[in-house]
Amino acid sequence: MREKKKGVYQKYLKNLLDRLLALVGTAALSWLLLGVGIAVRLDSPGPVLFRQKRVGRNGQYFYIYKFRTMRIDTPHDMPTHLLNHPDFFITRVGRFLRKTSLDELPQLFNILKGDMALVGPRPALWNQENLISERERYGANSVRPGLTGWAQIHGRDELPIREKAELDGYYVHHIAFGMDLECLCKTAGAVLRQDGIHEGMMEKQMQKAKVNH
Repeated sequence: MREKKKGVYQKYLKNLLDRLLALVGTAALSWLLLGVGIAVRLDSPGPVLFRQKRVGRNGQYFYIYKFRTMRIDTPHDMPTHLLNHPDFFITRVGRFLRKTSLDELPQLFNILKGDMALVGPRPALWNQENLISERERYGANSVRPGLTGWAQIHGRDELPIREKAELDGYYVHHIAFGMDLECLCKTAGAVLRQDGIHEGMMEKQMQKAKVNH
């Protein structure tokens, strides 16, 4: 009976609830979306929204929306943690948006379009082959990517690729309403505490390794 309920939620209710909550959220936060958009536009030259090619369900590509937090001359298809000097590219308003995760709010539109879910594996860049292949091993590419995910509440940027993929796979095989609710609640707490956010983490790890050697 439990497996049947989980199947009904995953196949029918999850997408409906995601879109309904995204619609309510967009309406309720319209004032915030407008205010952040104005702040981004006034802070630095360039568009308010940032579009980037990501991997969706079953390997289908889509364009994710975010508030632009970086200068327009930033390398386009490179994860922030791989940049040599990410602070050089992040704008003043962008730094605040990234710390508070407000830059992710436009992904409500991705949820309304059906590209994303509220909870699921975070969408990989189209060229993050290691992450995509690891997720394939755990069956984590078979669902819509999420605004937040199981891996997000268990380490976020701190996790190595294999562990992140394993957590994403665990979520995919245990999808349930209670699990999604837990993930959303813990995400809210993590955002307030700014847990697991490390800009330029790869560079810091390499520097630390050099010191240790």
